Amino acid sequence: MKRSSGVLLPVFSLPSPYGIGTFGKEAYRWVEDLYYCKQNYWQILPLGPTGYGDSPYQSFSAFAGNPYFIDLDILCEEGLLKKKNFETINWGSSDGRVDYDALYSHREGVLRKAFSRFEDEKALDDFRERNSWFEDYGLFMAIKKAQGQRSWLEWDEPLRLREPGAISLVKEELADDIRYHAFVQYQFQKQWLALKKDANEKEVEIIGDIPIYVSLDSADVWANPEMFQLDENLVPREISGCPPDGFSESGQVWGNPLYDWALMAETGFEWWIKRLRFNFEMFDVVRIDHFRGFEGYFAIPYGAETAGGGHWEPGPGLAFIEAVKEALPDARIIAENLGFLTDGVNELLEASGYMGMKIVQFAFDSRSSENDGPETYTENTVVYTGTHDNDTIKGWSRTAPPASVKTAMKHFKIWSKNRLSAAMINLAMGSRALLVIIPMQEWLELGSEARINTPSTLGGNNWRWRLTQKLLQPWIFGSIATMTKFYLRTEVEPEVKKRRFL
Repeated sequence: MKRSSGVLLPVFSLPSPYGIGTFGKEAYRWVEDLYYCKQNYWQILPLGPTGYGDSPYQSFSAFAGNPYFIDLDILCEEGLLKKKNFETINWGSSDGRVDYDALYSHREGVLRKAFSRFEDEKALDDFRERNSWFEDYGLFMAIKKAQGQRSWLEWDEPLRLREPGAISLVKEELADDIRYHAFVQYQFQKQWLALKKDANEKEVEIIGDIPIYVSLDSADVWANPEMFQLDENLVPREISGCPPDGFSESGQVWGNPLYDWALMAETGFEWWIKRLRFNFEMFDVVRIDHFRGFEGYFAIPYGAETAGGGHWEPGPGLAFIEAVKEALPDARIIAENLGFLTDGVNELLEASGYMGMKIVQFAFDSRSSENDGPETYTENTVVYTGTHDNDTIKGWSRTAPPASVKTAMKHFKIWSKNRLSAAMINLAMGSRALLVIIPMQEWLELGSEARINTPSTLGGNNWRWRLTQKLLQPWIFGSIATMTKFYLRTEVEPEVKKRRFL
């Protein structure tokens, strides 16, 4: 890999008149901006359909896509919708943030209208044949709607236990609704892959992101309960999380069911390899969240409100890595190796050859137990100023321990907090790391109002921040291009042009 850089921006944060970012014209213009300022990578967050809490890390499926990202104007161009079907709908809040309640109330009705006009039955049949995961997902979502969106753990026993007679009957009863979900996933894939193709043609590669765990209320757990640590009633024995640390005195309770790694190993990790193979059809590079869980994972008693009573258990280790490498020898993986690390985690990462991660903020934050000083940034590292779980640098400068902020200012020899954003970007871009990813909020020097997520919290502004036309001024792309060239992260002279929609 040559020295290069990219930008982290969730799809939901893209501009759009329909309440949330989509795969429409603003996404194509965003890719064009990345091309002109010579960014080789666009990193996104998971694209799965979200449930309670709206977190992309808690999805109804490890394979399916979020219907909210389907662009309505493209459906109009295909004759499946008319502008009057959605242009008068109030899609969001007055502050421009994603309004998930409005999307939940209105988006499905519009997509069902498009489905009612869709006549290419062969396209759906071909889609279902190519995507074997869909049959479980489509049935799961159809039953979930019929059950008033209740968790599958609350369904009647024949459906909860997937008794063959009950499943056969409900497939027949809900056939049209299952086909609707096939239509949605077909459109999602078609639009996304067209956008990815355009990005790749402009020498912009997509870094996808997958959580290590899946949601308890998901098609994955319902269809494959034997792959998880569940009791005889299919209730988790223990759940995922992380122990107390400097950022959280009580730790974090994520609530995901834990894998039965012993059984997975007996299958040659077939489910995981299928999952990764699919993701490499959707993305060029895949970041796996919580990589340290493959070496050892934190198990918390089911029902616990804090992580204090949790304990560590061994993960699948090198056997998993070797199985993945044999099945997917050319896979480009970024290992999110943040959090409580041990020699075993570091050894597993080294054996894998995957790129690890470093966070510039953590180099100066006294709450961090990680060794993230700039001297630890090796070539085989992806350096971030922060991730979706960090406050922005400007926000950090106002919320971090004052001593940490003073340490950072002394390191950079600056006398104003307002210069920290530029200083940390410069440190990342000038480092030895072959790849640097900067969240778009940092280039814009935004404060805590632009934070994507605050871990261990629900609601609020989590997963809601969006770019606006006002923020996307042409000068910012010129600044990105200049710095990219200065730090030798492009060999091509940037050619920044005025954005077409300004």
